[in-house]
Amino acid sequence: MLSWALMFLVIALIAGLFGFGLVGGMAYGAAKICFFIFLVLAVISLLTGKRVPTE
Repeated sequence: MLSWALMFLVIALIAGLFGFGLVGGMAYGAAKICFFIFLVLAVISLLTGKRVPTE
């Protein structure tokens, strides 16, 4: 998921560099959504992760 966010961010930066504002804005929005989904899933995974019982 994080790799998708980085990919969309790179697409947004390249599109912005060449003047394609609409494509850059859409790619930036997709990158932001993917990044926040990644953050939520990472926090849930950390909170509900399996822990090894200590003896």
